[in-house]
Amino acid sequence: MALLLGIDTGGTYTDAVVFDDERDSVVASAKSLTTKDQLSLCVARAAEGALSQIAEAERGRIGFVSLSTTLATNAIVERHGFPVALVMIGQPPKMLERAGLQEALGADPVIFIEGGHRHDGSQQAPLDETALRSALAGLKGKVAAFAVCGYFAVRNPEHERRVRDILREETGLPVSCGHDLAGALDAPRRALTALLNARLVPLIAQLIEAVQAMLDARGIAAPLMVVKGDGSLIAADTALTKPVETILSGPAASVVGARFLSGQEDIVVSDIGGTTTDIAVLTGGQPLLDPDGARVAGYRTMVEAVAVHTLGLGGDSEVRLAEGEGVVAGPRRAQPLSLLAVEHPWVLETLSRQLERGYFNERDALFAQRLRALPQGGEQALSRLEQAIWQALAAGPVALADLLGGGYADRSLKQLQDKGLVILSSFTPSDAAHVLGWQTTWVTEAAEMGAALWARREDAFGHPLAADGRSFAEKVVERVVLQSGEAIAEAVLLEEGRGAARRRPLDPGARAFLRRALGSEPQDMLGLGVTLKRPLVGIGAPAALYYPEIARRMGTRDLVPRHAEVCNAVGAVAGGVSQRVRLLITSPQEGVFRLHGDEGLKDFTTSEQAYAMAEAQASKAARKLAEEAGAEEIRVELSREETSAPLAGGRDVFIEAAVTARAYGRPRLVRSGP
Repeated sequence: MALLLGIDTGGTYTDAVVFDDERDSVVASAKSLTTKDQLSLCVARAAEGALSQIAEAERGRIGFVSLSTTLATNAIVERHGFPVALVMIGQPPKMLERAGLQEALGADPVIFIEGGHRHDGSQQAPLDETALRSALAGLKGKVAAFAVCGYFAVRNPEHERRVRDILREETGLPVSCGHDLAGALDAPRRALTALLNARLVPLIAQLIEAVQAMLDARGIAAPLMVVKGDGSLIAADTALTKPVETILSGPAASVVGARFLSGQEDIVVSDIGGTTTDIAVLTGGQPLLDPDGARVAGYRTMVEAVAVHTLGLGGDSEVRLAEGEGVVAGPRRAQPLSLLAVEHPWVLETLSRQLERGYFNERDALFAQRLRALPQGGEQALSRLEQAIWQALAAGPVALADLLGGGYADRSLKQLQDKGLVILSSFTPSDAAHVLGWQTTWVTEAAEMGAALWARREDAFGHPLAADGRSFAEKVVERVVLQSGEAIAEAVLLEEGRGAARRRPLDPGARAFLRRALGSEPQDMLGLGVTLKRPLVGIGAPAALYYPEIARRMGTRDLVPRHAEVCNAVGAVAGGVSQRVRLLITSPQEGVFRLHGDEGLKDFTTSEQAYAMAEAQASKAARKLAEEAGAEEIRVELSREETSAPLAGGRDVFIEAAVTARAYGRPRLVRSGP
């Protein structure tokens, strides 16, 4: 049988595993620090680290390679991407005010043309092709792709398809159509999804091309697949046209990997990485999907994805003092002091001098450094103070006491952080783990000095935060346990609520109860507790440090499975291919049942005739999509959803119905050997 290569690019680490398909086991694994400005580099390092653990001859047995990537999610969060043009068919400019569409569009151009359809699929106005061609003349060389959204295009995509053909003919650029990405009503959200997809196409193409080049250089002739936000797999070629479907790819892979490694079906999964903690619920072995579509950076897309509750808490979270709460971790990411000392040993001398000073300074144990390069001409967009800080960091990290002591403003430094240009190095939970002897990956001495400096900081009452560095590290670990436990409890409560309740955060009283119930403070008079009625599966590199204690406080069983530190990479190869097609049947008048299908509008005199044709078309289309996505051994499942309204006399009238075909299959492998 085949070996499988799984790769996951996380915010801090990129992981790779070699998986034996016959024995269902991991045979090799490796990690590499993620280089966000050069993802291909860290992917190659992690893959080579795993591949080096198997014989050269075994590389020919690799049947497929799967990639779980944060590229799409991070690009949206960080507002990165190529310039695109949005074409709105039959829609007024006020549509841009909904769903965050104007904010997402930014300075990119939008073209409004006549056309579009009505709710029954009939044409509301002829498509104005002349206006479209005229508008294109002024966009040459200014955009890298197009997004198209027509009014009621999910009821009739004819105009979207015609615009797509014209754009390809006139420009040769990639085109993303709303009806290809989402089948539900809500034109602004469909336009948003198409816009984000178009912006991501060139980015995902660069990553896939780099990974493919890496495989070619190592003689690995295996299909490349990518994890979607719902945890299923698609071929790389499909991901090139629908990259928006890889939103939340990383969390989805973690859920699939947790299900496989734990062997459990009804579980709560909590994945703690370097930057975030992602929490999801599995029932019957299947992750709960977000019924409203994936939400990223405040944008509610129409992408089907795992219902993930994300907390800005990880091993590399910045430890800070919060008013009224004391020591907290996150949500901002920082570079651990112990890691900074690996790359820049001189920081040990700086930390030592700060300790010798003998008094508290709020800028002790803090360093700033550039995170990525400015785009060409980007320095002109910085303020005078931002430029001064940027130049001061040109040679490498600078202690904050020296940087801000030179007259630079804290606010300007924060603005550079918000723009993703500068990162702080500070004390983190990873440093606390070094101090307590739980981790020895980097320079423990730097972590110990950082803890000692933090211990003598003062709280709101003027008291030192801790008696010594070790006590402070224990305080940080306790805080991570408490914050994680609260987040897990909240995620489970919100999932149980479903509906509108899922979107409402807990009120202060509920949070206070959870904090009291999960805290380590003695409860002499009134005992409060929380019981989680499902096993807690903790994954991620730091999982074993925190989740056994969290599970104990929540009265449940903890499962930190073997290979938990590379669970996402396991999930990248443990999933299957799944493609869905949803067709609508409406009734424009009594006795007429209209199918809105891929082959155009078709009218029938009975609902069963419409159902039969819808199921045939949906099955065929879903099977074709699954084949294109790289599946074999495909099976198709059909479901119906009908909406009717009661009339007087106990009779129901048909309103509309949806037929959904979901095609499942195994990833197609390159097989070798007997």
